[in-house]
Amino acid sequence: MKRRTLDLTLATVGAVMAVILAIAGGLLLFAASFTNQTITDQLSAQKIQFPAAEALSPELQQYAGQAVTTGPLAKAYSDMIAEHLDAVADGKTYSEVSGAWIASAENPADRDPALGAQRQTLFMGETLRGLLLNVYAFGIFGTVAFIGGWVALAGAVAMVVLAAYGFTHAHKLHKQELLEAPAIESIPVS
Repeated sequence: MKRRTLDLTLATVGAVMAVILAIAGGLLLFAASFTNQTITDQLSAQKIQFPAAEALSPELQQYAGQAVTTGPLAKAYSDMIAEHLDAVADGKTYSEVSGAWIASAENPADRDPALGAQRQTLFMGETLRGLLLNVYAFGIFGTVAFIGGWVALAGAVAMVVLAAYGFTHAHKLHKQELLEAPAIESIPVS
């Protein structure tokens, strides 16, 4: 295979890769923007806010009074809920308390009301905590998509530069081949 043919082939592949990377980068940046905007919109609508600093553990006091509008803030708020849930039933989970409540009497009307209240509080708290942790997870996906989008766009730029270099080099080789080609002698016509 001639060097010029190889240059043209690789440059064409590079140009196609540049287009693919540019499209992928754009889609990833769109996904990141959509994810982060949806998280902010949904959390803002719920008006979740951290309490005052004195009501928070030392690790969470930096968030005092802030509205929960991002994935990392949702994670921090879920950590606060976890601290509160630990105090509800001496660290027992909803599943453990619910099992004890069900076992407390065969007749539902005779079951321990204190366990029932703990069960309901743990259910609501663990559910809210799980929802907030899902928001945090989607926030991480948005961050990864944002980084991936910029990496793909940088790759697209690099491929454009390399493809341009390949096409330029192939053109120079073509000019050189023309200059080095033996002259064609004219054949007399009789």
